[in-house]
Amino acid sequence: MTTETNPAAIVDWEPPMPPTDLIFDDGEPLESNRHRIAMNVLIRSLQQAWADRNDFFTGGNMFIYYSSTQVRNRDFRGPDFFAVLNVDGNNSRQGWVVWEENGRYPDVIVELMSPSTAAIDKGIKKNLYEQTFRTSDYFVYDPFDPNSLQGWHLDDNQQYQPLTPNDRGWLWSKRLGLWLGTIEGTIDRETAIWLRFYDVAGNLVLLPEEAAIAQAEAAAIQVEAAVAQVEVAVAQAEVAVAQAARLAARLRELGENPDIL
Repeated sequence: MTTETNPAAIVDWEPPMPPTDLIFDDGEPLESNRHRIAMNVLIRSLQQAWADRNDFFTGGNMFIYYSSTQVRNRDFRGPDFFAVLNVDGNNSRQGWVVWEENGRYPDVIVELMSPSTAAIDKGIKKNLYEQTFRTSDYFVYDPFDPNSLQGWHLDDNQQYQPLTPNDRGWLWSKRLGLWLGTIEGTIDRETAIWLRFYDVAGNLVLLPEEAAIAQAEAAAIQVEAAVAQVEVAVAQAEVAVAQAARLAARLRELGENPDIL
């Protein structure tokens, strides 16, 4: 006995479409105002550092959707900071939907921990970012604990290896080409030890407002230098005039008319 296959049934079959009724806001606030500031500092400083580039996306506290099962289980995942490289930075996004981004996952993730989330951030989430996302660089930091910075890099075997800090306690992000380290300061009227980016030379990656202040200070220094040069030139001219006057007076003493020489 043979069973015939209906060719039309094969031709008409289509794979199930990914879900479209995605939620992009669960109404859950960040742990604290300091966590919110810390997140924005990372996002805005990376945007400032790469202001001349349009091949990346950086966001924070926004959902990453990566599977239909995740959607059905309402298993929301929203890293506090993440960056994806080699993508169109012009696209407007409510969240990061992997199947709408050609299968691209975040290249770098930072979770801003608290005592209530530390175990998850260094456990379940770390495993997810390692085994499913294959995120190259993963960091955790508690804005209320200056000694809490940790990081991992995905090795050739697709396993996270802990990063070793340099002599300043900074960790290197190979994917970003930047250091992650801490510095004390006041941002948005809150004084704390913030997690910041540093370039290869060890210079702090500035926020837009910090860059504007630095540019204004540099311009002021240039103006001061120009004024100083003018003052030197005026002084030199005055010396030359005085010398010429003394020379003319001497010539007159000698019976010479300096005006006809």
